[in-house]
Amino acid sequence: MAEKKQTPKKHRWRWLWTVLFIFLLAISLALIFNEQIKNWLISSYQPRISRKSVQSNQKKKASYDFSKVKSLDFSTVANARWNTADIHVVGEILMPQSKVHLPIAKGISNEVLALTAGTMRPDQKMGEGNYPLAGHHMTSQTILFSPLYWKTRVGQKIYLTDAKRVYEYQVSVRKFIPATDVQVIAQTKQKLVTLITCDATGANRLMIRGKYVKQMAYKDAPTSVQKGFHGSFNNRS
Repeated sequence: MAEKKQTPKKHRWRWLWTVLFIFLLAISLALIFNEQIKNWLISSYQPRISRKSVQSNQKKKASYDFSKVKSLDFSTVANARWNTADIHVVGEILMPQSKVHLPIAKGISNEVLALTAGTMRPDQKMGEGNYPLAGHHMTSQTILFSPLYWKTRVGQKIYLTDAKRVYEYQVSVRKFIPATDVQVIAQTKQKLVTLITCDATGANRLMIRGKYVKQMAYKDAPTSVQKGFHGSFNNRS
């Protein structure tokens, strides 16, 4: 007997069910691997930094509105990764013992904090007064400012660079503070770097503070430090 041909209507329904199945499968996989995909998006941000790009970005405006900062969910990271032109990188932070290496960008917008460490005042300058930076604490122990919670201890070194000079600090304080304690980012006469991230609960903050040691031309920095700055960002292996 001749095989019955499918009617156009049956063929259409089979096609729709196939499309629906693939769509639901894609959604399910995205939900299952949501955290892994989010971490990959963060780690894939590898901007090129030069003296010229830093000088240009230092002139650009940025947001310092703490009230607009959102938790770092998948949509926030994806949006940041799509809009990297809104991230104005002005330097790098390197903490060899904590395994932190991140771009430093102006401001604390959601785009900035999703992919970098953000400056917390519009007037701050490396090597002058208090230089505060904010960064997210993730479930991964190696992404963004998460290593501050797990690995940073008093006595460790912190290096900042604007691609022209390297500024060396040494961790002198590691303590938890209330989220309302905003005075820690205020300008000071003493040369400091202040790193702020969430604690494990997200309710309070961890503050890492380093005292200024010295500064040097980038080319005169120790070879290990230059090698660290030349490595990948966001603790990407």
